[in-house]
Amino acid sequence: MDIKEQTILPDYEKIFAEESEKKHDGASFVGKLMRQNFLKILLSAITFSIKDAVTLVSPIVTSNIINAIVYPNDDIVAIIIKNVILLLGLYIIHFPGHMLYAKLVDNMLRTISAGLRKTLIRKLQHLSISYHKEIESGRLQSKFIRDIESIELLNNQIIKTIVPTVTMLLINIVIIFSKNWIVSIFFAVVIPAEILFIKLFRKKLRDKNSIFRHENEMMSARITEMINMLPVTKAHGLEEEELLRLEDGIKNLRTRALDVDKMTAYFSTSLYVTMQMFNLLNLIFNAFLATKGLIDVGDIVLFQSYFGTLLGRVNTLVSALPEMAKGLESARSVSEIMFSNDVEDDKGKIKLRYVHGHLKFDNVSYRYPGTTEDTIKNFNLEVKSGECIAFVGSSGSGKSTIMNMIIGFLKPTSGQYLIDGKPVESLAMSDYRHFISVVPQNSILMRGTIIENITYGMPGISKKRIDEVLELANINEFLPSLPNGLDTVIGEHGGKLSGGQKQRICIARALIRDPQILILDEATSALDNNTEYHVQKAISELIKNRTTFIVAHRLSTIRDADRIVVMEHGECVEIGTYEELMAKKGKFYELKTLSDLNSKKEEDSIS
Repeated sequence: MDIKEQTILPDYEKIFAEESEKKHDGASFVGKLMRQNFLKILLSAITFSIKDAVTLVSPIVTSNIINAIVYPNDDIVAIIIKNVILLLGLYIIHFPGHMLYAKLVDNMLRTISAGLRKTLIRKLQHLSISYHKEIESGRLQSKFIRDIESIELLNNQIIKTIVPTVTMLLINIVIIFSKNWIVSIFFAVVIPAEILFIKLFRKKLRDKNSIFRHENEMMSARITEMINMLPVTKAHGLEEEELLRLEDGIKNLRTRALDVDKMTAYFSTSLYVTMQMFNLLNLIFNAFLATKGLIDVGDIVLFQSYFGTLLGRVNTLVSALPEMAKGLESARSVSEIMFSNDVEDDKGKIKLRYVHGHLKFDNVSYRYPGTTEDTIKNFNLEVKSGECIAFVGSSGSGKSTIMNMIIGFLKPTSGQYLIDGKPVESLAMSDYRHFISVVPQNSILMRGTIIENITYGMPGISKKRIDEVLELANINEFLPSLPNGLDTVIGEHGGKLSGGQKQRICIARALIRDPQILILDEATSALDNNTEYHVQKAISELIKNRTTFIVAHRLSTIRDADRIVVMEHGECVEIGTYEELMAKKGKFYELKTLSDLNSKKEEDSIS
């Protein structure tokens, strides 16, 4: 069996859930993550101590040989041979031991990283649409890319540096104590002094890194915005102005980065000088003990070597601190997403096996978070199964908000929205949406081929059904002009296609799902008159026996709708058939007259 099939990625959502009610700074999550892998970490520590035992034994062997020479006896040759054989044996063990250690640790770290990515992606999928609209995509990308990488580095530091260093440090201390308790006391004074030195800098490093991370996130958001605005910027010759707008942010980011670098450099050099002073003091102390006969001459080399090793290991721990501070800050940053309660939770809710398409809005109002006025006000509408309802109104009248409520992205602030007689709050939205197809105003396509975009989420679809959909969406009209037909790679966001071609692919993607509820949000707005005619003809066949909602750009395209809902300032001001509303000469008549006038102007400008 393939290794990939055997691997089950861990899910860390439970760890975040356990911490969600507490003040979380990142360290708590990382601590729980390490505890969850405790046995693996313990095994790696044991393996490391075995494969790296040569570094522990080498000073002892050197000390034994020196003492054998300084204090000669009949067993001097035997002592030297035994110590050399011991050292050679440990050298031989090192290679297989290191390979086993690397396998254990690398597999553990890669699995943790993959599990963390899986957990974050799942959370992003469960978060509501309103959450995604509130947070800039640049910040999300920074959290997913930069912060996850920092957490990976943190895990590497803990498992590959901190754990083995602490393990060897403890073994060093045990050996030193067993050799001479006086020297142990000296060492016991040095270690707390080093730890105290570390704590003096820890808070400053954490604060500097927090500020730098925030500036980095904001800069990522600004750059994403700049990329999205490039067509507008270049079209108006505003390249220099855009650069000036971002220059202050770049300078500020540089300043914050230099603050972190300066603090790190100051920390490192201060530590180095302090450690060298302790090293010199240890040499003097051991020389004094030897002159008094309290330790053997060879033990000076032993204790000096162990002391240097001990300080080196403390230095390793200290050097890892800046990277750990970044990792802990990144863990806190990722927690901002994981602890968000703005999620769609389908647990315990009704899972629909079928949707008839009977919808009812009963005195529904909706207010977006952070605003003071309702976007939708006391909206009432009952839609029978198979009915076609068109929504018209000026920009900001509430049409898109109603569509988002139909899809289930938004829930009423007050009133009730019923689907087949059941309140929307009681339904599992993921199951309900299997019966919906949406064609948005702006074509949303993924990187890949045309066929992959059309059959997205529909594996195993028959060729016959694909051919039907291609004909209905009028894709066959432009397919022969593409280099690889349906297997043509369309580029990021469909950048290699025209607006009309992209929109027809989106229509095909909706058609292939054979939905019970169809939502067309200005679905033909990017099509020319000839293509629109064919697509409208296909749509008119498609909507039969399906509940359909149409947001219209060209009002002439909704003539055959069963009812037309006219929205203004979040309220339904008119409702009726096309003929009824035209005869009434109210708001719809006014919008239709204006639409015809604009269409005539467009035709005149083209001619």
